[in-house]
Amino acid sequence: MPAFTPEFCVRLCLALSLMLVSWTGSAAINSHALGASYSQDLQRIDFNLYSAKASRIELALFNQASGQAEVATYLLSKDAQNIWSISLPVAQLDPRLSGTLYYGYRAWGPNWPYQAGWQRGSLTGYISDVDADGNRFNPNKLLSDPYAREISHDPANPVWQDGTVYASGAFRQLDSTLVAPKGIILPPDSQSVGVKPARALKDDIVYEVNVRGLTMEDQAIAAQYRGTYKGAALKADYLASLGVTTVEFLPVQETQNDTNDLDPTSTQGDNYWGYMTLNYFAPDRRYASDKSAGGPTREFKAMVKAFHDRGIKVMIDVVYNHTGEGGAWYAGDSSTYNLYSWRGLDNSSYYSLTADKQHSWDNTGVGGNYNTVNPVAQDLIVDSLAYWSNDLGVDGFRFDLASVLGNTCEHGCFNFDKMAENNALNRIIAEFTERPSSGGAGIDFIAEPWAIGGNSYQVGGFPAGWSEWNGLYRDTIRKEQNQLGLEAVTLGQLADKLSGSASLYQDDGRKPGNSVNFLVAHDGFTLKDLYSCNDKNNLQPWPYGESDGGDDNNHSWDQGWVNQAQQQRKAARNGFALLMLSAGTPMMTGGDEYLRSLQCNNNPYNLDSEANWLNFNWNSDQANFNTFVKRLLAFRKAHPALRPADFYLSSDTNANVMEQLRWFMPNGAVADGNYFNDANNHAIAYRIDGSEFGDSASAIYVAYNGWSDTVNFSLPWPGNGKQWYRVTDTSNWNEGADTVRAAGSEDYVGGEYSNYGLNGQALLLLIAK
Repeated sequence: MPAFTPEFCVRLCLALSLMLVSWTGSAAINSHALGASYSQDLQRIDFNLYSAKASRIELALFNQASGQAEVATYLLSKDAQNIWSISLPVAQLDPRLSGTLYYGYRAWGPNWPYQAGWQRGSLTGYISDVDADGNRFNPNKLLSDPYAREISHDPANPVWQDGTVYASGAFRQLDSTLVAPKGIILPPDSQSVGVKPARALKDDIVYEVNVRGLTMEDQAIAAQYRGTYKGAALKADYLASLGVTTVEFLPVQETQNDTNDLDPTSTQGDNYWGYMTLNYFAPDRRYASDKSAGGPTREFKAMVKAFHDRGIKVMIDVVYNHTGEGGAWYAGDSSTYNLYSWRGLDNSSYYSLTADKQHSWDNTGVGGNYNTVNPVAQDLIVDSLAYWSNDLGVDGFRFDLASVLGNTCEHGCFNFDKMAENNALNRIIAEFTERPSSGGAGIDFIAEPWAIGGNSYQVGGFPAGWSEWNGLYRDTIRKEQNQLGLEAVTLGQLADKLSGSASLYQDDGRKPGNSVNFLVAHDGFTLKDLYSCNDKNNLQPWPYGESDGGDDNNHSWDQGWVNQAQQQRKAARNGFALLMLSAGTPMMTGGDEYLRSLQCNNNPYNLDSEANWLNFNWNSDQANFNTFVKRLLAFRKAHPALRPADFYLSSDTNANVMEQLRWFMPNGAVADGNYFNDANNHAIAYRIDGSEFGDSASAIYVAYNGWSDTVNFSLPWPGNGKQWYRVTDTSNWNEGADTVRAAGSEDYVGGEYSNYGLNGQALLLLIAK
């Protein structure tokens, strides 16, 4: 029998909780659904809230979002499972509460027990801002419901920018009632989200973009719809025509961004990306053209349907590792923290704390870890995912700093353990149906497999069922293209990444499609800037800065000084071609398709500006690159040999004397270990047997020359009765609108032993027919 260590007890409790949990999560603690909801006959409103540490909770009801005290208050009752509840007959509500109903909560607890003389703005009952158990109750702070389906506004907004009203410490006596965000109660609805695509992740081409940035500069869209869900829906045809199969939106759950436009020439306080979540259920109101109660939800669902109607999946970027409540206001000060929601309701249940429970434990660098170990905090994650998937129609999720979801240490430490059955990562997979690798009904789960410190860097280290942003793919391609002579990269490393990263994913039963391959993302340089900038330049004036932070090790290069602009375009073609020809799931970033530049700003999280929005007025070079991208996407979609369900074999499986995959040296000989492992070699080619994958091309051949000078490649056997035809050569001589030949118009090259002189730093793509 194991010793009853704290770790064992935590795991035992989690295991017991998992046995009780339904797939919607909240049934683990109570049969009531958490949040506020109407009965089916709309005659009653049920309010249910979790807090294990509160001693008293009041419900406050309002008939407007701000500027007014509550119309009515009600005392909630607590059951044995720490659910605080009340059911209110609609007919008995104060007549002033007809129409949109807003609500919030006040909570008392051990550090601030209730006393009868308390009134808003008083210190009656106050003992401390935080006690030895980490409690931070303060009844002067009106708290929003963690399960609210919509939120009325952000804490800071054009009417109110003074954040002290939400803080404890020296600001503990300030009452936030008049300005605090309130929950909005929505009636049930049956609005369609269309038919969800069942396509396998390996067959997807992911397009990562900000909802606002997608259309803010699009003059073809009516001004009132630019930057909104409705505007994004109007771009479904564009993305379909580009060849995109999945749109992945940066965070769309409610975040602090209502003040972004207060000073249109300043970045002060701006939050463009949206990684400071204020509520895990509410669609961000700022992205809705219809801001009435229920408007953001209806508009989001209509957008999802517009994409589904064109066969495009919708993924969203979710942030369950930290929240928008942030961390300590002052370094070393345990008293002053924001109290918007979770922290004021049950701090130690919703957040990982230091061992003395006086501070947040911070593995995110943005305010402290969400408590992904606690079963109730896990419930919120599971319930949120279920709501966005089942009710709002989302097809998949990308999890920001997802290593925090693998944490197994609740307070005072951090430890990622993918084998822990009941960590949040494994619970998510246990309670949802992940989409099969071959396609079908289910959800796509994609992790950003790192955080900050500890053992949080886990590329290749996530459990089965999870796909990952493959940061090693990104780094390998970047180094090979941009860092020759500075950082050693072997062709063996390159070959591994191009063929699906078996070194990372094969040993635990995952597939090539679990590798989400990317060269750039929202976080870092654009594709254009990766090949145009030697260093970051984040301290520019508006609209390209100022932005603090940003990676100092970008593996970027401006391509030298000879024919620089042309060389930069060629490097971008090479990188994008490698991405689209690699096994795995490719992800591109919005604007890559026309070489969008941020003038070397590699951390534009705060740039809600025309520099960071997509622009559809292209010059000829951008238009040519757009054609290049469209044709490469079409080529990938037309050739299943590039999208293997399993890792390529080096053997022949259909008796046609051609291996599934074979690697070649430029002289046509088979590449061996010595060639692969010599960091001085930078020219490689490979051939895929298309016939083993039902491909229209009997074989596909890719050659890459990383040297600056021309390398002659001796072409291999293309199969009986076949010849090689050129789809593209990324060399400068082939630049223009027809760089990639359309299907059926490929250029004849020759057969086995034909020599092809491939220019320096260029890629060749051939098909056999």
